Amino acid sequence: MAERVGFIGVGLMGHGMAKNLVEKGHALTILGHRNRAPVEDLVGRGAKEARSAAEVARESDIVFLCVTGSPEVEANVRGPNGLAAGAHEGLVVVDCSTADPNSTMALAAELRSLGVAYCDSPLGGTPAQAEAGQLSAMVGCDPEVWPRLEPVIKAWAARVIRVGGVGDGHKMKLLNNFLSMGYGALYAEALALAQKVGISPQTFDSVIRGSRMDCGFYQTFMKYVLERDRNAHQFALRNAHKDMRYVVNMGNAAGVANHVGAAVKNVYATAEAIGRGEDYVPMLSDIVAELNGVSLDPSARKAAE
Repeated sequence: MAERVGFIGVGLMGHGMAKNLVEKGHALTILGHRNRAPVEDLVGRGAKEARSAAEVARESDIVFLCVTGSPEVEANVRGPNGLAAGAHEGLVVVDCSTADPNSTMALAAELRSLGVAYCDSPLGGTPAQAEAGQLSAMVGCDPEVWPRLEPVIKAWAARVIRVGGVGDGHKMKLLNNFLSMGYGALYAEALALAQKVGISPQTFDSVIRGSRMDCGFYQTFMKYVLERDRNAHQFALRNAHKDMRYVVNMGNAAGVANHVGAAVKNVYATAEAIGRGEDYVPMLSDIVAELNGVSLDPSARKAAE
């Protein structure tokens, strides 16, 4: 019999994940959200809407959380009507957010005393990949939980890797996001410098695309730069800043001289500080260009000529 699944956080990424779970035969209970469109879509596909995280826990064998970060995860677990309040022996709670590993370990210890297994399974991919069931998952969990968890995650992920024990998934995700957000900061500065010295984004792309420096992240970043497609990579700058704060914290705790991580964090901190936190990561290119007195927007450049 398929595991009964609960889902909290049916936003940009969570909607697609939950859709794949219900369409692949899992009885699905979701927590209501202020954005009613994805909730109503999932209910229309057969999901049940719960009124609290505690109710989600009571109705589920495995619960996925896909929220912004550790404060939101902790509230959903520890709150008066949180998952812990509805916990039962054998429940598995899986945090798919990008979170602070220290928080992950603390929550795991608290829930273990209630007979609940806590796991981390942060994501790699885009909302489009979530809808298609083509995300990647880097999972931290106890070995005995893995046989139950792996087939359920495969309902929404094409690539599933158990990287170690509880907390290791979040550590690996922070390393992954250090690389990707680092790429974003590098691309933005390189494009601003290129424009300043007379190399257009189109010329820049003609050299990089298809070379050893090309990759999927580069392509979605440049889809915005070249085509002004705001939805090419839907990951907010405020979330990038949050993830880089976690990276720096992890480096500090490990005693690592995290020079590059601190520099990357400050690029995203600047973007949020000037009121651009809701923009998506590729739009960092415009921010860095503007701070350097140039524009990458073709329409703006034409108007100036």
